[in-house]
Amino acid sequence: MKPKTLIRVGIGGPVGSGKTTLAHVLCETFRDQCNMAVVTNDIYTREDAMALEKSGALPSDRIVGVETGGCPHTAIRDDISMNLEAIRELQKKHKGLDLVLVESGGDNLTATFSPELADIFIYVIDVTEGEDIPRKGGPAIAFSDLLIINKIELAPYVDVDLESMSSDTSRIRKDRPWIFTDFRTGHGIEELNRWFHEQVLFTDIESYGDE
Repeated sequence: MKPKTLIRVGIGGPVGSGKTTLAHVLCETFRDQCNMAVVTNDIYTREDAMALEKSGALPSDRIVGVETGGCPHTAIRDDISMNLEAIRELQKKHKGLDLVLVESGGDNLTATFSPELADIFIYVIDVTEGEDIPRKGGPAIAFSDLLIINKIELAPYVDVDLESMSSDTSRIRKDRPWIFTDFRTGHGIEELNRWFHEQVLFTDIESYGDE
């Protein structure tokens, strides 16, 4: 079974948290099940788009790099015209497109996607940013459809207590889902794929901002 209409999944998070790797993992898992594409956002380059092309995540004609020329959050929240145009062009090239991943450029903890651009919002942080990141909250950490805490294998080396981080995250997120992952080792990918399969491809979409 496939989505009946185009679903746009926003992927946000700070620089280096694992957004592009997440996009690769999702492409690798679902490219044979969905007619999918990716739009990446960088300020002055196509670095993330080229990384996905090089990794073989999708054919190059299914990956579009948007050069925002300014603050990354502006292109996904305030003036989304470049991203919408990129999606329209992909739809023209690939009839019946089911799924588009929209990766934000690296940004701060306040960045969120406009609901006019993303139907689903996944936010990625990593343990090297500090154990207190979930406690600091912010709209993305609190209200994204899925929060991913990545690079957990590095926790012992950056003095992060995962149990404490888990407790803080559950308190901030309440009943919203979140996952510990390490994309390098594969930890959490099965749980991620299950969530994506159930919540993105097969069920009704709910606004990530609703409480």
